[in-house]
Formats: sequence, C-alpha cells, structure tokens
Amino acid sequence: MTATTDEESDALQPYFDFDVPRNLTVTVGQTGFLHCRVERLGDQDVAWIRQRDLHILTMGASTYTSDQRFQVIRPEGSVNWTLQIKYPQRRDSGVYECQINTEPKMSLSYVLNVIELRARILGPADIFVKSGSEITMVCVIQQGPHELGTVFWYKGSTLVEPVAQENDIHSGDRGRITIETDWTDALTSR
Repeated sequence: MTATTDEESDALQPYFDFDVPRNLTVTVGQTGFLHCRVERLGDQDVAWIRQRDLHILTMGASTYTSDQRFQVIRPEGSVNWTLQIKYPQRRDSGVYECQINTEPKMSLSYVLNVIELRARILGPADIFVKSGSEITMVCVIQQGPHELGTVFWYKGSTLVEPVAQENDIHSGDRGRITIETDWTDALTSR
C-alpha cells in the first residue's frame, strides 16, 4: 500500500462547479430550482440544508423533511443535484446549502428570494367613455425583476389577445386592442 501526498489527496476530492446561478428569485407559487453541480463525488453524498433552522431537506436521493414541496432531482449518473421547491411561499426565502459529506464538510450557499408580485391599475376603478373613444389602461408591477413573467389582460374571464401588428385589419374588438409592456423602474403594461 502506498501513501498519498496532500496534492494527490486534493486531486481526488469532490469539488463544486461554481458556474451555476446561486441567487434565485421566484414569485409566490412559482416552482424554484436550486442547481448544485458536484464533480468527482465518488462514494460521498450530497445534502441540501435549510440554513435558518439547519434542517436537512435531502441527503442523496432521499428526502428528510415531511414538507413534500421539497425534493432533490438527480438523473442517474448526473453531476447535478437540483433542489426543487414547489409552491414556494415568502417564508421559504433564505439561504440553502448544498453540502458534500467530506471531512471536513464542503458546502456551497444559495440564496432563494420568494417575492409576491402585486399589480395595480392606475386611475379610478370606474371609467366612463363615449362609444368609439380611445382608452388607455395602465397596469404597474413594482416588486421584483421584470423577467419573472408576462402580463396578461382579461376582459371578464376572457384573455385579451393583442393584435399581431397595428396595421392588421380584424373584425370585432381584437382589431382595436393593442398591448405594450415595458420595463423602466417598474413593469408597466398599457
């Protein structure tokens, strides 16, 4: 039996792939995925820990929480250990750690931000206009990054679909409706 040097021992150790997003923002109810990649894992295990209470959520492919919203996704033989959080709530925001059970333990921290988007339509609740007049309604969403979703407008329970191009001729309401959405200091849809 030959002794290994410190350099050889380090070369055999598992390591994290740092080329993954580690600060994730999702909206309430939008499934979140924290991606942890571990190379050269060998016979070690990967665990996901919630830092606020040091609760072990998963170890290997097993889930160690009764909260069924949490589970690890790992295709057979993959280096990806993804923590899936279904239906996240604001209380799920915080730091999560991907841990390798080496001695000493290796860990990589991730930040999950769960935000509640609130839309408000500017102006009065009731608007009276003369038939054939133009009206502009403005919806503003100020919390969170703009890439979290698309703004949908409804007339009653029917989705309002925009015109493909302004010069297209359509019959009915659809030919007269345009939707413009942009991001300045807030997500604004008109």
